[in-house]
Amino acid sequence: MTAISDNVRRQAQDLLDFIDASPSPWHAVASSVQRLQAAGYRRLDESERWTLASGGRHYVTRGDSSLIAFRLGERPLATNGLTLIGAHTDSPGLRVKPRPAEDAAGLVRIGVEVYGGPLLATFADRDLGLAGRVMVRAGDAIVSRLLHIDRPLLRLPNLAIHMNREANESGLKFNKQTELPLLLGSTGDGADAQFRRPLADALGVEPAQLLTWDLVACDTQKGSFWGADQEFVANGQLDNLASCHAALSALLAQEDDAASSLVALFDHEEVGSESAVGAGGSFVGDVLQRLAAGCGLDGEDQRRMLAASYFISADMAHGWHPNFPAAYEPCHRVLVNGGPVIKRNANQRYATDAASAARFLAICERAGVPCQQYAHRSDLGCGSTIGPIVAARLGIPSIDVGSPMWAMHSVRESAGVLDHAWMIAALAAALAG
Repeated sequence: MTAISDNVRRQAQDLLDFIDASPSPWHAVASSVQRLQAAGYRRLDESERWTLASGGRHYVTRGDSSLIAFRLGERPLATNGLTLIGAHTDSPGLRVKPRPAEDAAGLVRIGVEVYGGPLLATFADRDLGLAGRVMVRAGDAIVSRLLHIDRPLLRLPNLAIHMNREANESGLKFNKQTELPLLLGSTGDGADAQFRRPLADALGVEPAQLLTWDLVACDTQKGSFWGADQEFVANGQLDNLASCHAALSALLAQEDDAASSLVALFDHEEVGSESAVGAGGSFVGDVLQRLAAGCGLDGEDQRRMLAASYFISADMAHGWHPNFPAAYEPCHRVLVNGGPVIKRNANQRYATDAASAARFLAICERAGVPCQQYAHRSDLGCGSTIGPIVAARLGIPSIDVGSPMWAMHSVRESAGVLDHAWMIAALAAALAG
């Protein structure tokens, strides 16, 4: 295995720090904004007129859970286009219901909905906190507040093996309605009051000020290195905050002022992307249209710009698991710590074609980065990404890539230290043009 340098390890630690600070899509955007502002990026508001110029660095958010950042280079947009990287801020998990608290024989159960396709069994017997945004009444105004309770607050205790004798043979299963509610504590002053009190305390407000919320049950265990040489990382939300971090890191590392580049981080990928803040919405198209108009491009030149652009959809890939070799296509076993993965599917579950794949292979070669290629088993259903969605809406050459990982959609996933550094290097080379 390639030796892990101090710089590579620092990049992996920065990834873990980014994820630990981003337990929800709203936190992920807030963490990204902090990094962009520190690098001199200026905030734009969709409700205001934009003034853009060559050399400008800007970002804009929508719904507090999606973000687009871009920098305008010196080369003409109409003939050179942009390199775009897309990733997503959401991860599968458990979302708290609007009126979640229930009294169950003196214990408070918190009702949750399943968001996306998590490995539900991995949430059992974990120290769970709460994170997301809460709408709070402040006088005559309603304000959005970020909430992160990162101490053990909730739990999904398993049923003892004595009462579930088939768990090890048939798999650990939970009824999504009756068996997934999380335990909070004793009823005390009432179920609803017991739920609201820790939220209000964390925000420094009165419980009556809490109006509505978008909250996720989050693991409280911090990210870590593991392995004989500490060559792997473990954390929640590697899918897909690792790609968000890599894309942002590549953008912020860009020094050449010639090329124009854009990074889009979307919410709601795990549930289909069809929302105002998802990749299936108008966000990226609206930004590109305003960007082009702000640079003086008419309708004809805007279409020339798109034709000259290249879109990279960055989402994690399935690393080969030695315990389950039958789950993989024999000639497409991608290895953790083996380099970025080009993902391809004949039925357009991924946006890659031969031309876009060859272009990314050349980018990796230029960056000195190894590259792998993946196809799913033909007898297994293949997941999808924002790649085909954005490619269809914008009509630009596109590719799907990702870093290989294990335990995708688990509450605690694993990936390679080297792979993350290689992905940053490959995306940085792509943005350099």
